[in-house]
Amino acid sequence: MGVIQALDIQLTNMIAAGEVVERPMGIVKELVENAIDAKATRIDILVQQGGIQSIQIVDNGLGMDSVDATMAFERHATSKISKTQDLWSIKTLGFRGEALPSIASVSEVKLETNNGSESTRVEIQYGQLISARPYPCNQGTMIHISGLFQKTPARLKHLKTVAYENSLISDVVQKFALSHPEIAFSFTSDSKQTFKTSGSNDLLEVVFQLYGKDVAKNSILIDDGDTDYKVRGVCVHPQFTRATRNAISVFLNGRMVRPYRIQKAIIDSYTNYIPSDRYPIVILNVTMDSQLVDVNVHPSKWEVRLSKEQQLEHLLREIIPNAIHSHIQAPIVNMEKVVKEKIEIQSLFENNDQPIQRVFKEEPVQYVAPRVMSEVENDLPSSIGIEEKIVQAPMQQQEEKIEPLQKKSFPVLKVIGQMHGKYILCEGVEGLYIIDQHAAQERVHYEKFLNEMDQLKHIMTECLVPHMIHSTNDLVRRIDEINLAVKDLGLEFEVFGDDSFVVREIPIWMKEVEEGVFLQDLIDSFKDEKEITKNKIHKHKIATMACHHSIRFNRILNETEMNEVVSQLEKCEQPYHCPHGRPTFICLDASRLEKEFYR
Repeated sequence: MGVIQALDIQLTNMIAAGEVVERPMGIVKELVENAIDAKATRIDILVQQGGIQSIQIVDNGLGMDSVDATMAFERHATSKISKTQDLWSIKTLGFRGEALPSIASVSEVKLETNNGSESTRVEIQYGQLISARPYPCNQGTMIHISGLFQKTPARLKHLKTVAYENSLISDVVQKFALSHPEIAFSFTSDSKQTFKTSGSNDLLEVVFQLYGKDVAKNSILIDDGDTDYKVRGVCVHPQFTRATRNAISVFLNGRMVRPYRIQKAIIDSYTNYIPSDRYPIVILNVTMDSQLVDVNVHPSKWEVRLSKEQQLEHLLREIIPNAIHSHIQAPIVNMEKVVKEKIEIQSLFENNDQPIQRVFKEEPVQYVAPRVMSEVENDLPSSIGIEEKIVQAPMQQQEEKIEPLQKKSFPVLKVIGQMHGKYILCEGVEGLYIIDQHAAQERVHYEKFLNEMDQLKHIMTECLVPHMIHSTNDLVRRIDEINLAVKDLGLEFEVFGDDSFVVREIPIWMKEVEEGVFLQDLIDSFKDEKEITKNKIHKHKIATMACHHSIRFNRILNETEMNEVVSQLEKCEQPYHCPHGRPTFICLDASRLEKEFYR
C-alpha cells in the first residue's frame, strides 16, 4: 500500500496559511492589497487587540457578485491572472489566489460585498462554508476576521504582545498611505482612530501626518528617471535623520517590498550629508514595465527580483544626491522646540510622586519607535519585548498647504566673533549663523584633495624603496577587484607572496600623507567589505586626510583667519556638511530669537 497521499483542501489551505498569514499584520496587508486592486478610493482598517481579537477592512471598491463572493475563498481562484504568460507581467498587487482561503482556514470570516447590482454575505468558520446569501450592504466590500489561530494554538502562542502586533499593523497601513496617497486611509485601533489621510493624492500631506510639519516642509520632491525606470517621491533634508533605516520606504509599481540593495543605494546617496550611524527619511515609488520585475518569488510578496536592478541602483545614486545638492541649506535651529524638550526632560525628575506623562512637542515626528517597525524589515530579534517602547503620536490636523523645500544659495555672512575657540559667529539675513571651524575646514580640504587627485593622479613618482603591505590571503586573491577600486586614486598593488602586496610607485598627490600608513590603512579598509566600491575609498581616506589638515578646536582665530574660513567654505561645491556628514554651520532664526526675548 502506498504511503503518499493527496492532502485535503482544508489541510492544504492551512499549510499555505503558514506562508501567507504569519501574523495579523500579514492579513491586513493581503486584504488592503485586494481593496486597492478593486479600485477602492477609501479604505478603513479597524482592529481590536492588535488584530488578535478581530480585523475589519471596509472599502468602496468594485465589489463582487454572489458567485465571485464564494469563489474567492477557493484556493488559487483569482481574477488577476488567467494564463501562464500573465505571471511575467503582473499589474496587480494580488495574483496568487491564496490569501482569502488561507485566512479563512485559520479564522472566522464574514464577507459583505456589493458590486452595484447585487449584494451578498458569506460566512466561513475555519475553512467550512456556513452560509452565502443575499444581504443589503453598501457598494464595495467589508471583510471581518475574528478568532484568529484559535484552532491552531501553536501559531497563536508565537504572536507577541497586543501593542507589538498593533504597531506592525500601524506601520503597514502607513506604508500603504505613502505608496497610494490618492486613496483615503483610516486606521482605528480598539475603537480609537489613530491615523487618517484624505486621499487627495498629495504625498506631502501624508508625510506631514507621519513625520510632522518640519519634515514635510524640508522634503525635496523627486520626479526623474531613465528609459526603464521612473522615480517619484520625496527625499528629506539631511537635517532630519533616524536611528534606523525604517524611514526609507521604497515601492515598486505601488507595491511595498524589502529591497535591500535599493535601500543601500539610497543610504549611499546620503553618505556625504549625514553621519554614518544615522539614516535618511526617503519615500520613493519606482514605476517600470511590469515585465522587469518578478513578484512571484515568495507567497508573502515582500520579496521581488528586478532584471535591471543595478541600473536602478546607479540611477538612484545619481538623482538623489543631485536633488539634495540643489536644495541643501544650513539647518535652522528651532529654539522653541529646544525649550520644550528641556522642559519635558526636567518634568521627569521634579515631581516623583506623580505619574510620568509624555508631553508631545508641537510637531511630533515619531509615530512609532524605530525598533517596533524593524521586524517588518526582518531585522528585529524575536526575543525583544517592545511594548513599552511604542510612542503613539496624536493625529495631526493639517491647516496649511505644505510646500516642498525650495532651492537656496549660500548666505551672505559677516563675521562678528568667535566662541570658545571652536565656533565662528556670523550674522546674515536669516539670523545668527554658527560655523564649526573644524568641520568647515574639513570640507574645504576634502574638496581640495579631491581636485588634486583628479588633476595629479596620472603624475607618478617612483618609490626609492617599494612599500610592502601585509594583508590576508583572501584579499590577495581579490587583487583585480582592489586595483579596479583604487585606479582613480592613481594606485596599483602587486601581489607579493601569499599574504602581502607591494607598491612601487605612487601619485604625486600623496605627498600630503605618510605613504606607508596610508597604503596599509587603505588595504585594511577592504577586509570587511564584501563589495569594494571606489566611492567608499575616496570618501573614507580623503576625509581622514582632510581631518588631519584642518583647524582644531580651542584655537583662537583672528578676524582675518575667520574671514578666510568663511570665504573658503563659500567657494566649496557642497559647503553645508563635512565629509563625515556633520553640518558645517547652523542658523538660529532671527524671528525665533526675537520670541525668546519677547520682542
